Amino acid sequence: MKSKFQYFLLLTFSIFITAIGTYFFKFPNNFTFGGVTGLAVLVANTGFMSAGDFNFIMNMILLAIGLIILGKKFAAKTAYCSILLSVTLSLLERIYPLTEPLTNQPMLELCFAIALPSLGSAILFNIGSSSGGTDVIAMILKKYSSVNIGRALLLTDLSITIVGCFMFDIATGLYSFLGLAIRSFMIDNFIESFNLSKYFNVVCDNPKPICDYIVNDLKRSATVCHAQGAFSGKDKYIVFTALNRPQAVRLRNFIKDAEPDAFILISNTSEIIGKGFHNV
Repeated sequence: MKSKFQYFLLLTFSIFITAIGTYFFKFPNNFTFGGVTGLAVLVANTGFMSAGDFNFIMNMILLAIGLIILGKKFAAKTAYCSILLSVTLSLLERIYPLTEPLTNQPMLELCFAIALPSLGSAILFNIGSSSGGTDVIAMILKKYSSVNIGRALLLTDLSITIVGCFMFDIATGLYSFLGLAIRSFMIDNFIESFNLSKYFNVVCDNPKPICDYIVNDLKRSATVCHAQGAFSGKDKYIVFTALNRPQAVRLRNFIKDAEPDAFILISNTSEIIGKGFHNV
């Protein structure tokens, strides 16, 4: 129950920061990058309906299509996020209507329009979920065709952004192109930051106190290999272990005191698969 509560708490948090970034910074500045919300900006400019309402209707249509084609398993993972995002955007339009941007600094607002939804998307992707929208189209394409999904979604976003250049001024269009270029890189960087761990190679004379500390204090494990120094010809041991960042700091300080002559190599890694880290 605790694990499920934490999971839904993360889902809710990620959707709220996505909604805040989209409503307060993307919609009022007419930034058109980013799938359904980008298309919603174009529709809102025609006066047909508000961006929040169009986003709600479009996401519900895509969700229904996804349920029919992809099945209940898809709905269980995506429906909550898609509905919550759509409802939140529609409520924000009614609770706090905006007629103009919050500031007169479009570059500052672009940063928040990119960073907040990117952080939300990264959290969702990292826990195996999504906010729906064009992700539904991607899943359908993946099921029934061999189309390069990443390229197809990029072309879709690019097309929406190009149309925005004609509907709005050139400055707004260029800001949207910049947002489109930065968004994917920022999502990748957020995901890597969430999963960042430290990989240790420790060359030492006496591995026992180091291994005892890793097992008993850090509650991790390690692998020990016998080695020989190329320069000295002396017998050495290499201790291999992977830790999260707080544990890495503790181990580094322990080795500094317990084995001051040890040679330590510490590498950053965001892809550790195995017990205590990530499943395949």
